[in-house]
Amino acid sequence: MRRILPFIAALSLAACTAHVQPPRASAPPAVDWAFQRSDLAPDPAFRFGKLDNGMRFIIRRNATPAGTAQVRMDIAAGSLNETEAERGYAHFVEHMAFNGSTHVPEGEMVRLLERNGLAFGADTNAQTSFEQTLYQLDLPRNDPALLDTALMLMRETAGELSFTPEAVARERGVVLSELRDRQGLDLNNLKDQIAFLYPHATYPRRLPIGTVESLNAATAASLRAFWAREYVPAKATLVVVGDFDPDTVEAAIRAKFAGWQPRAESPRPDEGVVKPGLKGQVDIWIDPALSERVVASRHGPWLHEPDTIAQRRLNLLRQIGYGAVNRRFQRISRQLAPPFRGAGFGTGDVFRIGRTTNLVVDVEDKGWRNGLIAAAATLRQALRDGFTAEEIAEQVANTRTALENAAAGQDTRSNGALVAAALALVRDDQVPTTPASGLARFNAFAAQITPQGVLAALKTEALPLKDPLLRFQGRSAPEGGAAALRKAWNAAARTTATRFTPVKGPFAYTDFGPPGAVVADSREPAFGIRMVRFANGVRLNLKHTDLDKDRISIRYSLDGGEMLDTRENPLAMEMASTLPAGGLGKHSQDDLQTLLAGRSVSNPFAPSGDLFTGTVTTTPRDLELQLDLLAATISDPGYRPEAEVPFRANMTNYFARLTATPQSALANGQPGVLSDNDPRFTLQPAGDYQKLTFARLRADLADRLARGALEIAMVGDLDEDAAIALVARTFGALPLRESDFRPYVAERRRSFTADRRLVVLRHKGEADQAIVRMVWPTTDDSDPVTTMGLGLLEQVASVEVLDSVREALGKAYSPGAASSLSRVWTGYGTFALQASVDAADVAATREAFRKTVADLVSAPVDADVLERARAPMRERIDATLKTNGGWLALADRAQTKPDRIDRFRTARARLDAFTATELQALARRYLGAKPVEFLVLPEAAPAPAE
Repeated sequence: MRRILPFIAALSLAACTAHVQPPRASAPPAVDWAFQRSDLAPDPAFRFGKLDNGMRFIIRRNATPAGTAQVRMDIAAGSLNETEAERGYAHFVEHMAFNGSTHVPEGEMVRLLERNGLAFGADTNAQTSFEQTLYQLDLPRNDPALLDTALMLMRETAGELSFTPEAVARERGVVLSELRDRQGLDLNNLKDQIAFLYPHATYPRRLPIGTVESLNAATAASLRAFWAREYVPAKATLVVVGDFDPDTVEAAIRAKFAGWQPRAESPRPDEGVVKPGLKGQVDIWIDPALSERVVASRHGPWLHEPDTIAQRRLNLLRQIGYGAVNRRFQRISRQLAPPFRGAGFGTGDVFRIGRTTNLVVDVEDKGWRNGLIAAAATLRQALRDGFTAEEIAEQVANTRTALENAAAGQDTRSNGALVAAALALVRDDQVPTTPASGLARFNAFAAQITPQGVLAALKTEALPLKDPLLRFQGRSAPEGGAAALRKAWNAAARTTATRFTPVKGPFAYTDFGPPGAVVADSREPAFGIRMVRFANGVRLNLKHTDLDKDRISIRYSLDGGEMLDTRENPLAMEMASTLPAGGLGKHSQDDLQTLLAGRSVSNPFAPSGDLFTGTVTTTPRDLELQLDLLAATISDPGYRPEAEVPFRANMTNYFARLTATPQSALANGQPGVLSDNDPRFTLQPAGDYQKLTFARLRADLADRLARGALEIAMVGDLDEDAAIALVARTFGALPLRESDFRPYVAERRRSFTADRRLVVLRHKGEADQAIVRMVWPTTDDSDPVTTMGLGLLEQVASVEVLDSVREALGKAYSPGAASSLSRVWTGYGTFALQASVDAADVAATREAFRKTVADLVSAPVDADVLERARAPMRERIDATLKTNGGWLALADRAQTKPDRIDRFRTARARLDAFTATELQALARRYLGAKPVEFLVLPEAAPAPAE
């Protein structure tokens, strides 16, 4: 089991630690698969094979979702395979896979897939990390011809790419735009962090995106040379998981790839070293938008631990140990005046050149000293004195439940989950065992799990943080600098940590009064959704499915939501989503975590439009407790003041990053502009958020919790009658509620500005970053024909701007269009075009957008473009009811919004009926007028003329 360093995981650099290198010369004799030298048996439903040329493949038949498949080609080459002069080449080659090959002309690959129903980005994608390049195709149909196309395209990528100078020149702009978009405070912070921790390793100088200099120097010949050297059969593994006959898939793989000529693998360049003796140093990194964090780290050698039964037992003990330590941190962070906002302890591999143990401490501004001392003292206490039986029992309960849930649902695992298991074998030598076997191994071992054994196992991996490397990040330097940081660390050794005191007793919410009587019970005819109403006004919509074994999904819709925000009180519901953190009247949030350990339950709550909603997934055995918890959340929220503390800290950090990037500047500036500064949609002064309290929230929210109309949807592996009885005992037993959702006629009014002057927003990010965005007012979603038409127009516009702004001009990495028609705000909707571009390319991008819109308005869209836009939409409609999520959306408001069911039933026909002429008429109607145009520019950049 690979463990990701906590601070690296927080910065989305899992690739640094989650992947391993090919075996070294000192490794045991080579085998094709890790399970061949393990006592762990792989899932027999997987088929493993190897061609004579050295390419491996993994096939598994699976029907979740039915009639679909995922195809992946993993190339064991990434940025660590680059030389200094080739930085960014692995990623550049990944881009060139979409830009022409022997049998597929430049630009045709994406179009071919779009015609087959695969949307670019969502279904057709690729990614490059330090050690791998992965090509991904999600097939919406189990059509043999489509599988043949997918394998043909993978084969083209493997050995037939063209690399014409013209295509390289065009794609260079796209790659540089991706590099530009990723620059900013988070990447700068990451670069400093890994350079400080790993000065003698290569990977800090091999970020997959590359450098401007190396990318500009890349030529068709140099990229081809890298591709020819690294894309060899022995480094490739093809994975196909889905609703296909494995014999058919294997025959197709052999037919397509047997002719790929083998070549010798090239050795990876020197990766450098992670020095265990590196200690005692301090790094301080300052940025006005960064919240305070202190990290203590020590390095050690990489542990060669092949995947075996014994190793998994050891890893389980370690996992429980890390979990117990981090649970202590979590408990402290939930105090009324906590010393830190959060803390984490963990150990992770640095490829195969070392491992690092980290203590990460997040604090409020100026709180670094108290936070570091408290966290370090807590860690020292745990590693010195060990854990209590109660702590270990909580972790074991959670582990057992996770394994039981996985085993119960193993027959309906998704394609994605099975692909992930296959790739873990390919990359990390993790044997893809069955969940049932994992549960059996746990049950055989569970009695041997003791606090003493957990502590001993933890210490076999976690390194002592003696005289550690210390790194500080924040908005201002710590008072006293490096010496003060070291002094605080040393002070922790003389500090007594808070002792663990477990909560005891039963969950207090199991009796809500006499069960509610059912006063209406019918079944919707088109899809068989059962619709029940209780005497207190609560509605319940149910649908049994076999799509996800042992899983039940629930969504509740409670009247109110953002309708309670007014011009006079625009922040009324700002804290509503923190309600679960305030616990219940009889239990704090922290107590609930312990009392409910080992149970598949949660209690989300958040405003969404005209509702308060929460969506959960539980199991049949925990359904009753889940309903108890949700009913308690609505009927007796705790409003505990300790939850106000993280809310205020989060708001402080939010305002510190308000204009730190182009994206944040746009997100925070646009709503006020479009609404003419309506306070309901406009960011309010920072101080107003700091004044918010649970007392104010209770005053504004209590009536809706007590009396608001309530509709519940429940789908999955359920017994309808049993579920109705449980809802009757919980929600149905609550006091009488309003029978209908309120109309909120006045509250639903939302204007769109009439001001069409150019809007320039400023950001504090990189000097070359800009955003161009154009927004047109449209309408709400009350008319299904208009809604479908504008959705289709969105897809057409996305295809067009991708072809023009990205592919032809090379100005942006991910330009796109978006149609948003409101279900909440009467008559309100928007249509937008947007691209993140170089500040020097703003004028060209504006012109490209104008031309795209002018073309859509002036003439019917090209038939091929229309089909490329329509086909992925058609597949999404067809796939809706292949998942519980789709059924939940359909059942969500089946009683109070029955028109949505008929709308879905006729959606496919409505989509297919749309003509190019009708689409042009929609474009003329909604896009013919001047849009509101936003330019998000660096602070020093001159604003263009109107």
